[in-house]
Amino acid sequence: MTANQESFLVKVAHSPDPDDAFMFYALAKNCLETGKYEFTHKLVDIETLNQLASTGYYELTALSLHAYAHLHETYMLCPCGASMGDNYGPMIVAKENFTRDELKKKTIAVPGTLTTAFLAAGMYMDGPFDYVVVPFDQILDCVEAGKVLEGENAGREVAAGLIIHEGQLTYMNQGLKLIVDTGVWWMEKTGYPLPLGANGIRKDMGMENIREINRLLKASIQYGLDHRQPAIEYALQYGRGLDLALADKFVGMYVNDWTLDFGPRGREAVRLLLEKGFHAGLIPKLVEPEFVE
Repeated sequence: MTANQESFLVKVAHSPDPDDAFMFYALAKNCLETGKYEFTHKLVDIETLNQLASTGYYELTALSLHAYAHLHETYMLCPCGASMGDNYGPMIVAKENFTRDELKKKTIAVPGTLTTAFLAAGMYMDGPFDYVVVPFDQILDCVEAGKVLEGENAGREVAAGLIIHEGQLTYMNQGLKLIVDTGVWWMEKTGYPLPLGANGIRKDMGMENIREINRLLKASIQYGLDHRQPAIEYALQYGRGLDLALADKFVGMYVNDWTLDFGPRGREAVRLLLEKGFHAGLIPKLVEPEFVE
């Protein structure tokens, strides 16, 4: 930035998980020349991000695509930064095997009602189901204990959990069984990957700023892919229960070619998710996704 160039503050928010940390590594560690743009970073869980996004406080924020359906008037989608479950995704796990009909009679711990995981679970269940919201990093412990362990719902029984993030790689360490992988179910149902998250960019900043911030985000993702070892080591600090190898595996699941650009197939997957969520009665309005061009 030159001495007479006015700075442009970009408040960034994303989840404290390895894949988001990997994407934002280059921006967080000042590895890129960003010109007039100054980035600050806030790391909070995805459901809190979804709620905060309703205020429009952050110029650039990770979003569940379920939440985007409620926020499309404030944010448009960056074509980079996707988290796509390509024949894998959020899972429902339990201590014993349940059929879907049995599961409908149980209480499921979920990481938030605006997460795409919750939307996918609702479509899989094909109707209302009993749930309790639990912080995503407490769900496995709650399922293992059979009850919510803390907070206002402490003591409430739970028979299963809807898990996201690194829990998808560690649930078996707590003796839990996979009931359904919603990414596998979605692929079988639609033939498309399950689009889980994206980065939303505030629409009121003007297209010149929007395009440049989107370019810098893509450059950050590419930098991480090109400098994988230090980026993974940085991301590992956000991988609860993961060693370096598992962190690398998890990042590989959600930071890949889809992340550099949704592409036509990825964009169609987003449109299809929003359409099917609407027709299932889980999204209040039919939303056509809007991407930065």
